[in-house]
Amino acid sequence: MRMFKVTACVPSQTRIRTQRELQNTYFTKLVPYDNWFKEQQRIQKMGGSIVKVQLVTGKQGANTGLL
Repeated sequence: MRMFKVTACVPSQTRIRTQRELQNTYFTKLVPYDNWFKEQQRIQKMGGSIVKVQLVTGKQGANTGLL
């Protein structure tokens, strides 16, 4: 199974005293290849951005016809 290691930055709003501050939350998670598109859309809908994507397991270019 092919797995991607995704590092993303998502803004999270926290209330500090009376003013709102915008803080970025960075997280890294393993995502299966089949769920990659859904995860990418989830991050973008939250207003985040994908920082880095790495192939963790599987062969590079396996589904593109490259060997």
